Amino acid sequence: MTRLLCFLLWGVLSTALADTAPETTVGPAKGTLVIVGGGGRSEVVLKRFVELAGGSSAPIVIIPTAEESDPTDLDHCSGVRWLRNAGATQLAFIHTRDKATADTEAFVAPLTHAKAVWFSGGRHWRLTDAYLNTRTQRELLNLLDRGGVIGGSSAGATIQGSFMVRGDPSGNTIMVSPTHTVGLGFLKGSVIDQHVITRHRENDMIPVIRDRPELLGIGLDEDTAVVVQGDQCEVIGRSKALFYNAKTWPPKDGHWWTELSAGQRFDLKSRSPIKP
Repeated sequence: MTRLLCFLLWGVLSTALADTAPETTVGPAKGTLVIVGGGGRSEVVLKRFVELAGGSSAPIVIIPTAEESDPTDLDHCSGVRWLRNAGATQLAFIHTRDKATADTEAFVAPLTHAKAVWFSGGRHWRLTDAYLNTRTQRELLNLLDRGGVIGGSSAGATIQGSFMVRGDPSGNTIMVSPTHTVGLGFLKGSVIDQHVITRHRENDMIPVIRDRPELLGIGLDEDTAVVVQGDQCEVIGRSKALFYNAKTWPPKDGHWWTELSAGQRFDLKSRSPIKP
């Protein structure tokens, strides 16, 4: 009886510890993320996205909801011209501001046979207001589970993390909003910032990660992306990606982040660069 009681108590304790354990930073087990730091829509980055989706004939769905406008047709969606220039020919879009609509089978139908999804830039709080905890979010995760690709630039980058910075509707200079901090969580245990070097945002991530050391911070410059598959990512594009890991702070060399350039790789689980 005593042994059984101890066993039951240990089970309860183990469950509680698991629930409070830090989240591991990891990407999708089967699919791919292309997370872009904004800018001029690098041809190198977009061509990689189309290639990963399956080539020019792959069905790709654009989600322009981060934009302020409400596009009524494909040609008015941000990113269409750039994706077409990168070779994509089978493009569609979905858009709503209404969570009830986003939770319907009819709305998500294009996602069920898509090979890839592209999130346009704008303000990422608009994306969570429309899609967080809806059938749309679940179908996006299903897309990754069947080996699909999710990409996005600027707001379309930050939304892919689990914790969301610059999500306050009143302005993008507020790093941690009192109301909008939950991303769509395609890259678990992470927080992603964009336009980092171009807009001199390198230090903005430091207090966020200091207060949340369980998260891995990723800061992306413009025309630069990380391509995430499972526990690893590769940097592509013209500039740098910055990785913030509070578990190594205070730094001995005075740098609060690790900088990687195109072609370099990073292990998300161990939070360290991968040697060539």
